[in-house]
Amino acid sequence: MRTRNLLVGLLLVSLLFAGMVSYYASSSPDGLEKVSEDNGISAQAKEHDLSGSPLADYGVSGVDDARLSGGLAGVIGVGVTFLAASALVFVVRRSKSSGE
Repeated sequence: MRTRNLLVGLLLVSLLFAGMVSYYASSSPDGLEKVSEDNGISAQAKEHDLSGSPLADYGVSGVDDARLSGGLAGVIGVGVTFLAASALVFVVRRSKSSGE
């Protein structure tokens, strides 16, 4: 039961950081993006094929507030990652128990 409590706690902290703390993240470009802009490298960049997807550019399409959109995208990302990891653990545990 302790492992389950730890996982639930980690999930809640991850959701908190993804949804609330990311709200206060800077909208300024990061170091690599700033250097590419300063040196003209970003002018050669092309639009990605999935740039119109619902979670493109670390945001949720249809949400006008950029900070809220980024927080929602973070929460969705944490949820999808948690589900994928849970499915992987389930498959590995199942294969170990059937292989014994």
